[in-house]
Amino acid sequence: MLYLAFYFPPSRASGVYRPRATANLLVERGWDVTVFAAPMPFLRDAIGSFDERLLDSVDPRVTVVRPDLDLFVWQHNLRDYTRFRRTFPHLARSVYGWKQKHVFPENYASWAWASVRRALRMHARQRFDVVLATGNPFASFAAAWLFHRMTRTPYILDNRDAWTLDLFSEEPAFEKGHPAYSWERRVLKSASDVVFVNEALRSWHAERYPRAADRMMVVPNGWDADTLDATVEPPAKIHNGRDERRPRFSYVGTLTGKQPIEAMVEGFGRAREHPDLAHASLDLHGYLGFFKGSDSTLIKRLAPPSSDEEGDAGQNGQNGLSEKNEKNEKNERAEQVLAPGVRYRGPMSKTELHEVYRNSDVLVFLAGGARYVTSGKIFEYMAAGRPIVSVHAPGSAAEEFLRDYPLWFNPSGLDPEAIARSMVEAAKAAAGLDRRQIAEARDYAARFERTVSLEPLVRRLSELAARRGAGAG
Repeated sequence: MLYLAFYFPPSRASGVYRPRATANLLVERGWDVTVFAAPMPFLRDAIGSFDERLLDSVDPRVTVVRPDLDLFVWQHNLRDYTRFRRTFPHLARSVYGWKQKHVFPENYASWAWASVRRALRMHARQRFDVVLATGNPFASFAAAWLFHRMTRTPYILDNRDAWTLDLFSEEPAFEKGHPAYSWERRVLKSASDVVFVNEALRSWHAERYPRAADRMMVVPNGWDADTLDATVEPPAKIHNGRDERRPRFSYVGTLTGKQPIEAMVEGFGRAREHPDLAHASLDLHGYLGFFKGSDSTLIKRLAPPSSDEEGDAGQNGQNGLSEKNEKNEKNERAEQVLAPGVRYRGPMSKTELHEVYRNSDVLVFLAGGARYVTSGKIFEYMAAGRPIVSVHAPGSAAEEFLRDYPLWFNPSGLDPEAIARSMVEAAKAAAGLDRRQIAEARDYAARFERTVSLEPLVRRLSELAARRGAGAG
């Protein structure tokens, strides 16, 4: 199989775990998997978004190839420019813009064409049976389509995201007549199957592309067994100096400007007015933004008040947080008081994940968007077997999966008072949590373990490969 997965370890993009798990599962099943991924200079220098430790989680039997990418839009230093661009900067930009409009409307197009050239050379030596392409970026879809046109190799498109739909505004992502629409029609027409992560996205696309609807399927995200210990255990008991219970709330995941962070912090502040939560804490674990420099807005949004009952937050204000974020770029731990009881703990390695969940009483599911956004993190939350408080707009696609989870607390919106009530109820549930309740929660989550959720996709890939082999015979 040729796997066109631009964001693959050591990238730390939000969608990296699905391709990682898919590639690992397939080689375990006896597949020969070649992944075409982003070049390292792009991850290191252009966007500064990588985690070397993720490479250790990729099965060594997976072959990873990194085709070239034109870094035109990411180059800001004249020394990095080509001679042509330095000599004719306006003409170079015009040529680049023309290619975006008339060839392929994405900054990753050069990687797609480089991928096709490399794939053709490899295919001549040993034929690929099937291609799986995941987006974003959606240049991978164009590469799969072109390779199919040249070799008749069947391909499946895996939509981790939506190309022509803005998931957060729920409006078209481009103006009418944009070339992305014609490209989307083109790649869907020839695809053997088209995969989506939730039913809402499948339905939206099926309505717009009815001729491809019978080839569309849902393969939800899931949680990875290698990141969570299978042991079912209650939270570790921690008390403060006066031997009073101190409920621990945690958020785990990347923080972005699309999330209702203020509603979460305000709701938590009101929850702390309840006597049982007076000493509660809320720890935020993860990166600020996906790319280098993308956290500047978040720094302002997360800037703490002038003082804090648990420390002088004023001395660790925006400047201190900026300094900490420079350390984040180097994968070092940052910690910052943001509001009474709320601390930003910085990013963590996968090896620390189980410990964070074990030491948490309640998990806060903070998500942007609504009916088209699921977020892969919710499956991991459920697998941890802890009470979950939702902080997102009503009607989120995640509710489809949370609805039958026995420890879900849903404020049904972003009203801070409702969020506070849900947090209080979740903390009470956590205080009496026993092994039986955790086991029930994890039994429900087991249906979303990654090898289970990916099974329909693996089965379909196997059918296509077998059909391809039979045709060659």
